[in-house]
Amino acid sequence: MGDGPARISDLQLVFGNVVKIALAAAGVVLFVLLIIGGLKYITSGGDPKAAESAQKTITYAIGGLLLILASFLILELIRTITGVDVTNFIVTQP
Repeated sequence: MGDGPARISDLQLVFGNVVKIALAAAGVVLFVLLIIGGLKYITSGGDPKAAESAQKTITYAIGGLLLILASFLILELIRTITGVDVTNFIVTQP
């Protein structure tokens, strides 16, 4: 990206940046949800409903992490089997 007009090949950079930001945001959200779930569990004070809510928060956070990891592993499996690097977005102009 320079001083000239935008080109279709600039989508490659935009897509790469969006993916990096999305993965970083997912990591931050995971961390925050784990902290919130832990604090809710600590402050539940023996209340079974509050403890259950805290456990659900932690479970959903870990489930989200597993979903992200499984998605990445499926893409890597596709790359290994087919040889097509689906994790790398490249725009070519004819």
